Amino acid sequence: MPIPPARRQRWRPRLSSLELNAAQWEAVRHVHGPLLVLAGAGSGKTRVITQKIVHLIEEQQVAAGHIAAVTFTNKAAREMKARIAQRLEGRAGRGLLVSTFHRLGLTILRRELPRLGYGPAFSVIDSGDSLALLRGLLREANGPADLAEAIQARISRFKNDGILAEEARAEDQIGALAAALYPEYERALHACNAVDLDDLILLPTRILGSDGEARGHWQERIRYLLVDEYQDSNGAQYRLLQVLLEQRQNLTAVGDDDQSIYSWRGANVDNLQRLATDFPDLRVIKLEQNYRSTGRILRAANAVIGQNAHLFEKRLWSELGEGERIQVHACADESEEAEQIANAILRDRFQRDGEYRDYAILYRSNHQSRPLEAALRAARIPYQVSGGISFFERAEIKDFLAYCRLLHNPDDDPALLRAVNTPRRGIGSQSLEVLGQHARSHGQSLFASIFAEDLELPSRGRLALETFANWVNEKGDALQRGAELMPLLQEIPEEIGYWQYLVDEGDERSAKRRWENLQELLGWMGRLLAQEDGPQDLGELLQRLMLYNMLEREEDDDRDVVRLSTLHAAKGLEFPQVFLAGVEEELLPHRNSETPEQIAEERRLFYVGMTRARFRLHLSFCKRRKRYGETLNPEPSRFLAEIPSDLLDWQGGAAAEPEEASDAFARLRAILEEE
Repeated sequence: MPIPPARRQRWRPRLSSLELNAAQWEAVRHVHGPLLVLAGAGSGKTRVITQKIVHLIEEQQVAAGHIAAVTFTNKAAREMKARIAQRLEGRAGRGLLVSTFHRLGLTILRRELPRLGYGPAFSVIDSGDSLALLRGLLREANGPADLAEAIQARISRFKNDGILAEEARAEDQIGALAAALYPEYERALHACNAVDLDDLILLPTRILGSDGEARGHWQERIRYLLVDEYQDSNGAQYRLLQVLLEQRQNLTAVGDDDQSIYSWRGANVDNLQRLATDFPDLRVIKLEQNYRSTGRILRAANAVIGQNAHLFEKRLWSELGEGERIQVHACADESEEAEQIANAILRDRFQRDGEYRDYAILYRSNHQSRPLEAALRAARIPYQVSGGISFFERAEIKDFLAYCRLLHNPDDDPALLRAVNTPRRGIGSQSLEVLGQHARSHGQSLFASIFAEDLELPSRGRLALETFANWVNEKGDALQRGAELMPLLQEIPEEIGYWQYLVDEGDERSAKRRWENLQELLGWMGRLLAQEDGPQDLGELLQRLMLYNMLEREEDDDRDVVRLSTLHAAKGLEFPQVFLAGVEEELLPHRNSETPEQIAEERRLFYVGMTRARFRLHLSFCKRRKRYGETLNPEPSRFLAEIPSDLLDWQGGAAAEPEEASDAFARLRAILEEE
């Protein structure tokens, strides 16, 4: 029996030509002076950045070592670097810096941090260790430990706004507590010879702003600076750009104000306005041709985002044809919504003889994934949820890295507290409390206090601490004498008896799984060290791994699975077919969005979700939805009414005839009132 023609209709591949359109070429050939490239969704911005770097090196004869390209994820930086390497021959790209903002800051700190009184072997701590430090400081001050996370977030905001500890002021309760604790937190970090993630931007800016020699070095080193996803930059990152560009203003900022969706983590869309103010000679080039989506999807997205105020107007268009109308599904509840999506995927995949990876299900909040996962499991559809537990958050990984951090920097208090009793060594909490009191009273690290003559501990506890410290010193001394790094690291789990510890903590099956995770980490570390541009020592290796941990949770596998993702996590991705679930008031826009600015960002988030789709887009909403044990009767999202009705294909009982947007919205409300 022949296969029906419909089953042969695979999704057309996306255009991947190296040819640039006129606007893209204009951006590539603009070499001197500040440039803002307003790059709409799917407009080929990465192609422009990589081609411009090649143009600078090959046509303008700029040494690669004088060029830096900055983006916001490790994955994007790796992909950009790989594309550039493919275009350049030989070693023409040697010295080119392609990194995240935080990696750029870390590169500066590795050379300049001793100017602030830090030792060269400094640690970068993650948010968990930062929170532990703050909780300890609150306990000492008899402060409200339950507010530690809120205080951590406010200190982070201070740093992202470029505010130093001595400058912090706030009138609200949380802000006042954070401002009071901020100097103590900085002293604790300094005693540990450590910095946190926010310091990777704040401290380079502070050093370059105050030290002429350091500033001159980096301004000479970075003569051309290209910034991807510029709309996601925060105040501290903007100030770092300013100081680097003080002498030469060769900036290429590529971004899209319509895709600014990260204000909750410090991103400031006003940085686009600041560019126009601070760089009077700024040139603006718009990339409006979309290479991803069909015409109807783009017209719908344009209509929605057109409701927001804009500093620079742009309108996406495509040569990929009109495409199908956007389907809108009215569902009784979240279970029906999930079943409907699962059935649609099964049906469409069968008809097209397609792959599961062609489909994505996007939603505003993580809790929406539960019924979707249940429906996919019932339909035996393989899927992957983006943003699951990070590999680096697993206990066995954090345990091992704590030992590595101590070998690199014995003053790293959070690492010592994790490693000293993992596995257990008979060092009780009382001994550690005495050790901590001694360290604080003398303004030094826990490790430095272990051998202090005036440390008042029982002989048993003191011996256990000194035995542990001596082991750390022996390993560290071996590295200093030139011992090969990977063999030394591979010895650690056996030497500390970690396998038996895992067995004692659980069963042999879970111990085996955790041991395998540890071996995977060691294998990854070995591969990093073997790369041509890999880390040169243990400190650099740990710092790279820490940035992987803190900046993103990447899923690089290419399994044939349906992708489930929040809208925030889906930015930068694309799929032939997208199901956007829960397009309802209080979900999208979120119920915590009250101000006009917050609603505008929620609209941008909806726009981002719409423009992930290449050929088909489905929008769905529910008549009833359970949330935290309560049954709610949500209304359709106001954003649905902003889409011209002739672009929509109503499902669930609504009329299919074109009508005005206000009438369409009224029909959506009517659907919910039907029994």
